[in-house]
Amino acid sequence: MARIYELRQKEVINIKDGCRLGFICDIEIDCECGKITALIIPGPGKIFGIFGREQEYKVKWDCVKQIGDDLILIEADAKDILADCED
Repeated sequence: MARIYELRQKEVINIKDGCRLGFICDIEIDCECGKITALIIPGPGKIFGIFGREQEYKVKWDCVKQIGDDLILIEADAKDILADCED
């Protein structure tokens, strides 16, 4: 079993295209059953990441394939997990 703090210390990599998505900044939880439904990872920055972010990666828990000591491996199409940020 892993704690949320420990998950935030692991880098997320998409095994479908080998892309390094970054580190988890938030999670989505189903409060009724108490399970994680998605991992939220900051998306690509506007200009060198200086001026904030307009998009984020929202990875459904079903896409998580392996959680290791340093990495979380997912399998998903990049276009399916990239979403506009909700303020």
